[in-house]
Amino acid sequence: MHDTGTEPIATFCGNCNCGCPQLFVDPAAPQEKRVRITDDFGQQVQMSEEQFRDLIAQAKSGALDDLATSAV
Repeated sequence: MHDTGTEPIATFCGNCNCGCPQLFVDPAAPQEKRVRITDDFGQQVQMSEEQFRDLIAQAKSGALDDLATSAV
């Protein structure tokens, strides 16, 4: 599933043509679904800007570091 006309804010691979995961912000979407992350399988996660800010804060604080190293 691709976006509905919004431009991606970030692409999380970019080294191939696999349909890399991307981050979108859709100002026309309902508040609770404004931020959208798509994966290379056509799935997506939608969340509010507040939820996304919390995710970023947790990543910056190191709370997700164990997840990143255990997935390797």
